[in-house]
Amino acid sequence: MNGGPEPVVPEPVAPVPDDGTLALAHALFDAAREGDSTMLGGYLAAGAPATLTNAAGDSLLMLAAYHGHADTVRMILAHGGDANTANDRGQTPLAGAVFKGYPDVVRVLVDAGADPDAGSPSARAAARTFARDDILALLG
Repeated sequence: MNGGPEPVVPEPVAPVPDDGTLALAHALFDAAREGDSTMLGGYLAAGAPATLTNAAGDSLLMLAAYHGHADTVRMILAHGGDANTANDRGQTPLAGAVFKGYPDVVRVLVDAGADPDAGSPSARAAARTFARDDILALLG
């Protein structure tokens, strides 16, 4: 020890994505919303992260589920999407699908291990609130 001040180590700074990267991310989010499995699947197969989230914490899976695209949901899950990842408001893809009334998407997410009691409100609570007995039955 030399008795001098400890060196200051700067905090790491996250890199700022360039305009092209941001444009691609927006295109991927749009593809998830629109159920464009061909476009989205090509990028996921090439290495784009299936867990990509937007500024609100909505994942590709959340956007596809909320907009009722069961095949796109299945494809994102196959590429490593997480059925239980909540957005910044604590909402899960399963709760989004229940809220919007998409039993086919609910089935895909439940089969992938989505927790009907996760999130706020949970998928189960949303099904009860909207008297969706058909969806409650899918939740087990």
